Amino acid sequence: MFRRKKVQKLKPTRMLMISRFSDRVRTIVKKIPKGETLTYREVARRAGNAKAMRAVGAILRANKDKTIPCHRIIRSDGTLGGYNGLQGKSKKSLLQREGVY
Repeated sequence: MFRRKKVQKLKPTRMLMISRFSDRVRTIVKKIPKGETLTYREVARRAGNAKAMRAVGAILRANKDKTIPCHRIIRSDGTLGGYNGLQGKSKKSLLQREGVY
């Protein structure tokens, strides 16, 4: 009779790094106070990779956590950028309500 060996599946290092970066991005964005914004570039820099602005956008695009205020992230040129919004609310209207835009 053969015994099965337990094979431990390890996450590749790159996936682990992406996961840590995602966690840092979410933590940073969650701490942005009402009435303030950050740029995708600034979030990437604070998360440890100043060149990962697009990754920040991808992380926020996939976000389903309503406690993370993704609408407070804008482009470096001051334009709003995209927003998946909740219940059809626009990024602009949410920021206007907070007195930002």
